[in-house]
Amino acid sequence: MTVDDTTSGDGAEPPSDPSVHATPHHEVDHTAEPTDDPLAIRLEALILGADRRYTPFQAARTAGVSMDLASRFWRAMGFADIGQAKALTEADVLALRRLSGLVEAGLLSEPMAIQVARSTGQTTARLAEWQIDSFLEGLTEPPEPGMTRTEVTYPLVELLLPELEEFLVYVWRRQLAAATGRVVQAADDDEMVDRRLAVGFADLVGFTRLTRRLEEEELGELVESFETTCADLVAAHGGRLIKTLGDEVLFAADDAGTAAEIALRLVEAMALDETMPALRVGIAFGTVTTRMGDVFGTTVNLASRLTSIAPKDAVLVDGAFAEELTRTGDAPVSEAQAAEDAAAAARAEKEGTDGEEPRPVPKYRYGLQPMWQRPVRGLGVVEPWLLARRGQS
Repeated sequence: MTVDDTTSGDGAEPPSDPSVHATPHHEVDHTAEPTDDPLAIRLEALILGADRRYTPFQAARTAGVSMDLASRFWRAMGFADIGQAKALTEADVLALRRLSGLVEAGLLSEPMAIQVARSTGQTTARLAEWQIDSFLEGLTEPPEPGMTRTEVTYPLVELLLPELEEFLVYVWRRQLAAATGRVVQAADDDEMVDRRLAVGFADLVGFTRLTRRLEEEELGELVESFETTCADLVAAHGGRLIKTLGDEVLFAADDAGTAAEIALRLVEAMALDETMPALRVGIAFGTVTTRMGDVFGTTVNLASRLTSIAPKDAVLVDGAFAEELTRTGDAPVSEAQAAEDAAAAARAEKEGTDGEEPRPVPKYRYGLQPMWQRPVRGLGVVEPWLLARRGQS
């Protein structure tokens, strides 16, 4: 919950020093006042581990930070303005001290600390909403007639909270270790921020028409099944799911071979599910800027455009991706070259050589078929390639 920047909790006006109080021209949303519902307050105290004690101004003053900085931290974390209600706890004060302490120690710049608050807030907000909507709601069905859901919720949260907290920290540490490992293996300092990646979009075909035909519950189940399947396949084969957009997912991989395998498996998995619409995938390879867990740049835009023109149940890739697959030996330069390699290896095996190993036949995993060049809005003329497994058209 964020702060209002106007009045202190004891009724006095905050100091007039502009460095101490409000972000100018900010309208306070007084509809975001904290609830007075007794059960909600009890649950809040249970989850936060402390009772309401401070107004926003008092919390900022106790933490030793300006109201301006406190406001920006809380807003970055995604909490609504609450006026000057006494709704903050010792945990809120401690969080302010920690963030501002990192800035004062020179470990983070102020903009970077704001970014940390924003990225953490956005990620955990979605996690919390999912857990309440899908997880907690299902578990709080009254076990006996006459019991209400609210009577079940408190003891359930009390039991689950420490376990979920430990699990959250474990997963975060694991993800942090994996991300750090990728960064330190970068070829140079520039590549730590602007890296060469394969970026792909997978998009359900005809999803808009489907939304008009399905009931809301059916649509929700379909989207959840799609996102779950994509997340599992991307993770299992060494990629990273960047984000989901309902009928579309964005993923990335460090190399073209990994991205190719993910894309084809996604198409194959959706084709086996009769409840799913057709899928189309577009992938591009090149320099990508990473910020707050997301990816940006021309490579991402090109992957999106390729997805929009890809045929149903097919994967389109750009020229750079095709070149990378041939460079690593995952795909032949052409089918003619692949046939020539196989024929040469067969001749060598038939003729035989004294004491020498026969020439191996290259084992290409994927095939590439050039498509018609076409103009792509904002990106000029591109030549897409149709990606398939070897032996498939």
